[in-house]
Amino acid sequence: MPDKKKNVAPGSPAVQEARRSLARRIASMTGGAGEHVTAVPGVVLYNRDEPTPCYRASYEPSLSIFVQGRKHVILGEVEYVCDPSSFLLSSIDVPAQSQIVEASEKTPLLVMFLRFDMPMVREILAREDLPEAEVDSHRQGLAVGETTLGLLSACQRLLDLVDTPEDIPFLSPLIQREIIYRLLKTPQAGRLRAIATSGDLVQRTARAISWLRANFTKPLSVEELAVTARMGVSTLHHQFRALTSMSPLQYQKMLRLQTARERMLMDGLDATTAAYEVGYESISQFSREYSRCFGLPPIRDIRALKSSGLMTEARLG
Repeated sequence: MPDKKKNVAPGSPAVQEARRSLARRIASMTGGAGEHVTAVPGVVLYNRDEPTPCYRASYEPSLSIFVQGRKHVILGEVEYVCDPSSFLLSSIDVPAQSQIVEASEKTPLLVMFLRFDMPMVREILAREDLPEAEVDSHRQGLAVGETTLGLLSACQRLLDLVDTPEDIPFLSPLIQREIIYRLLKTPQAGRLRAIATSGDLVQRTARAISWLRANFTKPLSVEELAVTARMGVSTLHHQFRALTSMSPLQYQKMLRLQTARERMLMDGLDATTAAYEVGYESISQFSREYSRCFGLPPIRDIRALKSSGLMTEARLG
């Protein structure tokens, strides 16, 4: 979709140069492989220099700008391809599968990640003079779009604030508002509008998801969850699966397994302790479901992750 303000097509030389410029900026700021938290609130830079096996990752309400390399993200049966022309918009907390498929020391995967300030998003959506975006019937919590010159330029200016820390408190919110505005001009705007609009069914489903994320260790009553979401059980199941490709019970299981995996990987817990900590009462059930989810029993999986250097990727998207 053309960037109407600048009247520049996504594949034009100007847009390609903007991508290269942003890639150079991210590479210079990261200096090497890893996760790099910046001084700008909500902004994290990723530099990955090798492909990875498929791993589980959670995506929170956020924007990821890809400027180099390639990554595949799978939610349910839908695969999202993130290449140097793409942005990944996550409008809701969803657990998905990720795999870096193109990355090397010479040409690493470079990503700028921006965590959304949802009150800011809602404030912008409350305006009556926003442009009408193309309608996208896509309902899942993730969406991939094509970056425009306006979006890339705003991201570049946001990163440039690192050079003038005294400007960050004043200018960062302004530039982040511009980024949200430019996203709202894309066909993927519906994902952001849905999660931020009060009273929408997606908003109610988001309330259920938030409750699950905060209480996943507790026994799950779908009836009580439906009351929390202020909708019927059947409606909750339908909306929940539309957004996450999972039932509430499957989602809870995924949260438990991912958390147990992280605790074993990062904090050195044994499988039994991790299983009880996330709410399992049966160790054999935990081991069985863990193997089905990650492909290996707990101890073998953790050893494989540590030996392959995927400790960070197992936690983050």
